[in-house]
Amino acid sequence: MKCREIMDALSRLAPESYACAWDNPGLLAGRAEREVSKVLIALDATDQAVDQAVKEECHLLLTHHPLIFQALKKVNDQDFIGRRLIKLIQADISYYAMHTNFDSAPGGMADLAAGILGLKDTSPLEVLGQAPDTGRPYGIGAWGTLEKPLTLRELALMVKERFSLPFVNVYGASMEECIVSRAAVCPGSGKGMSEAAIAAKAQVLITGDMGHHDGIDAVARGLAVVDGGHYGLEHVFVDFMEQYLKEQVSSQLTIIKAPVSYPVTSW
Repeated sequence: MKCREIMDALSRLAPESYACAWDNPGLLAGRAEREVSKVLIALDATDQAVDQAVKEECHLLLTHHPLIFQALKKVNDQDFIGRRLIKLIQADISYYAMHTNFDSAPGGMADLAAGILGLKDTSPLEVLGQAPDTGRPYGIGAWGTLEKPLTLRELALMVKERFSLPFVNVYGASMEECIVSRAAVCPGSGKGMSEAAIAAKAQVLITGDMGHHDGIDAVARGLAVVDGGHYGLEHVFVDFMEQYLKEQVSSQLTIIKAPVSYPVTSW
């Protein structure tokens, strides 16, 4: 099938119009008319992912985070972005990214994470708009109620287990025995989402990239934070997209997944 046919299916799941204004999703390199039968899915277009796509003779690389965020004035082998793009184009591999459009779309990253955590009666943490076909609000993150109340410590350990994390960081250790029933989740970077979580009356924010001052300020306002890392809460994109492509695009596609590889190590 053509790359554009897969792009159409991905756009039905997460239209590019759902993306934040600063973002850059879509076909970032290669040909829309490329015949595709083998796809590599990764969270990031790292050197390892690009090299794997070339080695496996894939026709399409699909990632969550875009390799290109800002306008490029040059594409050459003098910087890491240029080198990766050259490798992809030389191998005739089309490259497609779906970032904040997937984060915000109904059924996308926020709903996926909320489902993994068992949150009920969810709503977007930051509403960006309404889906034209259903009128359902979409946006960044989600908040809702837990299946059953847990202590903060129990919830942190549940996050660690369900996202298969090597570790989590918790702001609010003094609150570890406090009972939590209302939680917010923002996969990826959520250091600016404390205000929205507090407005939603969440008792804890589950996210990544929480800065020192953001974390201690949140705790001072009664909001605990469980930081599972940017990669930690978003690597579920890979398994989700594998199933989506098989079920909604073609069961004949050969899907290869980049191995889980945490960019941060705790020694």
